[in-house]
Amino acid sequence: MHANLTLTEAGPEARSSRMISGWGRYPRAASEILAADSPETLPALLHGRRGVIARGAGRAYGDAAVGRRTTVLTGALDRLRGFDPASGRLRAEAGVTLADIVRTFLPRGFFPPVVPGTQFVTVGGMIASDVHGKNHHREGGFGAHVEALTVLTPDGVPRLCARDREPELFAMTVGGMGLTGTILDATFHLRPVESGWIRQQTRVAADLGAMLRALDADDAATYSVAWIDCLARGPALGRGLVYRGEHAGREVCLAAGRDPFPIPPRGRLTVPPGLPGWTLNRASVTAFNALYFRRGRAAGASALVPWHSYFFPLDGLAAWNRLYGARGFVQHQCVVPRLGAEAVLSGMLDRVARLGTASPLAVLKRLGPGGGGLSFPMEGYTLALDLPANAATFALLDALDRCVVAAGGRLYLAKDARQSRDTFEAGYPALPAFRDLRRRLGADGVLASRLSTRLGL
Repeated sequence: MHANLTLTEAGPEARSSRMISGWGRYPRAASEILAADSPETLPALLHGRRGVIARGAGRAYGDAAVGRRTTVLTGALDRLRGFDPASGRLRAEAGVTLADIVRTFLPRGFFPPVVPGTQFVTVGGMIASDVHGKNHHREGGFGAHVEALTVLTPDGVPRLCARDREPELFAMTVGGMGLTGTILDATFHLRPVESGWIRQQTRVAADLGAMLRALDADDAATYSVAWIDCLARGPALGRGLVYRGEHAGREVCLAAGRDPFPIPPRGRLTVPPGLPGWTLNRASVTAFNALYFRRGRAAGASALVPWHSYFFPLDGLAAWNRLYGARGFVQHQCVVPRLGAEAVLSGMLDRVARLGTASPLAVLKRLGPGGGGLSFPMEGYTLALDLPANAATFALLDALDRCVVAAGGRLYLAKDARQSRDTFEAGYPALPAFRDLRRRLGADGVLASRLSTRLGL
C-alpha cells in the first residue's frame, strides 16, 4: 500500500505528511512519511526521531503500521541477498514481498513455508506479525521457519539475532509488530515442491459442529481452512465448506495436462473507487453466501487448484478493500482455545447473524501451539470476520471481545483497529516481558504506532 503514498521530495530521505490508514481504510491518521532506499540509510534517517514505526506493503488491516508521528516506508529494502538451492535457505531484505519470492522461486521448485491470505505482504511484515497460514496446525507460523534476523534497534545499531544469539530480542521481534526495532533482513527456509498446484478436497459442513469435526480430522493434512456462512442461522448456524490441500506432484499435473508451474492471469478485476458502502448488505451477502455454498457442494470433492487460487483468492480482485465504501471496514480475528470452543463460537456467530451485516469473507481455521511473545496463534480455532466500520459493528465487536476474553482467547494485532487495552492485556500473558524488553532497548516513545499507543505498549 505504500505505493499509494505520494512523496513530495525525491531521494533516500523523501518526506511528506498526509492521512494514511491500513488496508481496512479505518482508522485514518496524519503521519509524517519518510522513505529510505537501503538498510544503510535508515540509522541516519531515524536518528533523533520519536513516535516512529516501519511500514512495508501497508497490508496490516488497522493502525499497526501507522506511526504515532512518523511512518517509515521500507519497501525499497527489496534485495534478495543470497539463496542456497541445496537447503532452500534464503536471505532477503525486509521489503521483499511474498509475491517476489513466489515469482522468483516457485518455477525453481521452492515455495514459502507459511503464507497468509495475500501475497502482497513483505518479509518484514510477515515476521513482525508472525503470520500464520492454512498449515499452522502442523507447521506453526512464519516465525517458526526464520533462522536469523537483522534488527535495527533504537540505539541505531543493526543487531543480528537468532534463537541462539540474542534469543530474547529474536523471540520478541517475531510477532512484535515492529516495536523492538526495524527489521532489515531475515534468513529462512523455502520448502521444495514439485509443482504450483494443490490437490484440494472440499467437504461440506452442515453446521458448526460438523465444521469443527472436519477441521479436527485434518491433523495430518498439510493445509486446511474453512469458509463459513456467517449469516446462516438455526440448524444451519456455522455451515460452510472445508478445504484440505496438499502440494501436487509433477507427474499428477502432467497426467492431468497441466503445466506444473502455472502463471496467474495478468489482468485483474479492480473494485472502482467510490463504490457505495451499501453494496454489501444483508440481501447481497445472503445471496452470495447461498450461491457460494451451493456451488461448493456441487463442485465435487477433489480438484487440482493453482497456487494463487488456493492461497490468495482475494488477490484476484484488486483494491477489494473498497467494497466497504469510504468509511472502510474492520476485521475481527480471534482465537479461542479448543476446550469449549463450539459453544463460544456458536454464541458469536449467532450475534453476527442477527446483526446481518457480515461480509462473505469469513474464515475458520485450526491453529497449533503458539510461538510465544506477542505472536497471535495459540492452540485452538481462529475465526476472521470482515465488517463495515460503523457504530453497529463496533457495538457487536465489543460483545464479541467479551466472549473471546471469557474463553481465554485473544485478538490478532495485525488485523486490529479498535480493541480496548483491557481486551488486549487479558489475551497476551507475555506482555510484561515485552514491555520490559522495550524499556531496556530504549524503545519506549521512540518506536510507536497508533496501535501501540492505543494499547499502551
